[in-house]
Amino acid sequence: MPAGARAIVSPLGWNMVEAFLLRFISTGALRVVLCATAAFLGAAPCVAQQSAAFALYPVKSIRIIAASSPGTAEDFFARSIGEELSAFYRTRVVIENRSGAGGLIGNELVSKAKADGYTLGMVSVSRIIRELMHDRPPYRALADIVGVAHVASITNVLAVTTSIPVRTASQFVAYARPRFGELNYASLGIGSASHLAGEVFTRAVGIEAMHVPFRNLSDSFIEMVRGRVHYAVLTLPAVLGPVREGRMRALAVMTPQRSPALPAVPAIAEFGLPEAQFDSWSGIVAPRGTPRRIVEQLHGDIVRALRKAALRDLFIRQGAESTPERTPDGFARLMQSEYLRYQTLIRQEGITPM
Repeated sequence: MPAGARAIVSPLGWNMVEAFLLRFISTGALRVVLCATAAFLGAAPCVAQQSAAFALYPVKSIRIIAASSPGTAEDFFARSIGEELSAFYRTRVVIENRSGAGGLIGNELVSKAKADGYTLGMVSVSRIIRELMHDRPPYRALADIVGVAHVASITNVLAVTTSIPVRTASQFVAYARPRFGELNYASLGIGSASHLAGEVFTRAVGIEAMHVPFRNLSDSFIEMVRGRVHYAVLTLPAVLGPVREGRMRALAVMTPQRSPALPAVPAIAEFGLPEAQFDSWSGIVAPRGTPRRIVEQLHGDIVRALRKAALRDLFIRQGAESTPERTPDGFARLMQSEYLRYQTLIRQEGITPM
C-alpha cells in the first residue's frame, strides 16, 4: 500500500474513513469500496459493512410527496414537517405536490418509490378512501407503506344554513328526523372525505337526507348561504371564515373535545353522539421495506418537531392539533382501523366505486 494511502487510513481510523466515503460516494460504489477496504484492513466482514450505507442517514436530500395541491392541509403539514427536518438534518427536504386524479397519482408514487428513506409521503384519510372508491386502484392503501408518524388531526365541523331555526346539534336532530328526505347535505364529491363525514353523521343521528356533491367548496357555501343546502360536515379551516362572518352556523365539532379554534362550539360527544365523530388525520408514511432504523429515526425527529410550542400554535391557528404521542406502529393501527370503518360504511351505504 502506498505511503500516502496509509497516511490517510492510519491517523484517521476506519470509522472516519467510512463516514467520509458515505457522504461522497454513491451507495452502489460505496459497498464495493467498503468491502475491499475492510478485507484489506482485516476489519469486519463485508456483510457487516453493507449496513453502513444507512449509518449516517440522511446523506442526500429527502422528498415528501403530497397527493394534493399547494395550499391544502396535506401540503401545509408536509411543508411544516419538511422545514423542521431540513433544519435537523442540514439537508434539503423537497415537497412535491402530485394532485392528479384526485390524489391517485401522488399516492401511487409513494407506494412505488424506492424504500431507502429518501422518499416519504404525507397522506391523509383520503389515501384510504380513494383506494376503496376505485375498482382497480393503482396502489394498495396500507400494504404498500409503513407508518412513520401521525402528524396532525384536523377538526371537522357540523355546519348548517342559517335559514333553518336551530342553534345546537340536538335541535338540529329534532328538526331533521321528522323531515324524512326533505333535507340535504353538501360534500366535495362522491367518495370524498366530506362525503363520508356527512354519511357518518347522518347515520349516527338517524336522519334521512340527500347527498349533494359539489366540485368546489365555494359553490357549496353559496348554496348553504341561500338555504338550498342544509348542512355539511367540513374541516374547520374551510368553514372558520363563513362561521365567524355569520353566513353559516357551527353546531358541533366532530371530535371528543372542543377545538381551541372554536372554543364556544360543543364537541359532538357532549350531545351523546360519539359515533358521529370524524377525524381528518394526516401523517408521514414511507414505502414498504424502508429500514426500520430509518423509520424510527424519522419518527423521533418528527415527534421532536411536533412538541415545539411554535409548531403546535401554528397548527392550532389552522384548526389542527399536532399528535406526537402515537408510535409508528400506533399510526399503522389507526390507518388499519380507519380502513375497516370506511370499507364497512361504503358497503353498507352502497356507495359505488368509480
